[in-house]
Amino acid sequence: MSLASYHRVRSSAETPRHTEYRLIGEITAEMMEAWDSGARGAALMPALHRNREMWSVFGMVCGTAGNALPPELRGQIISLGLWVDRFTSDVVAGREPIESLLAVNRTMLEGLAPQAQVAV
Repeated sequence: MSLASYHRVRSSAETPRHTEYRLIGEITAEMMEAWDSGARGAALMPALHRNREMWSVFGMVCGTAGNALPPELRGQIISLGLWVDRFTSDVVAGREPIESLLAVNRTMLEGLAPQAQVAV
């Protein structure tokens, strides 16, 4: 199977929740790898930028009319996105460590995890 075929099959079989889970997991792993390799400040920007973009998109989607998530959850996600944007600047400036950003992403992963769906 070609790579393009694999991506078509995966995207047709994957739910939005699974896509979000996979994306957050990939970006979190990139951030951890960069941090663990000794990257600090501006050297973290590639991974931090992807994380910031992801949260920005989550916030935009939650702010659109017709979003099916409960309003309170939408507001929380928008707030998290704004916090991630501000806190990322502090990490790049060396004022804060990356752990808080990783913790937020891990919490989201726990909520989106396949086993969490059964409990809902």
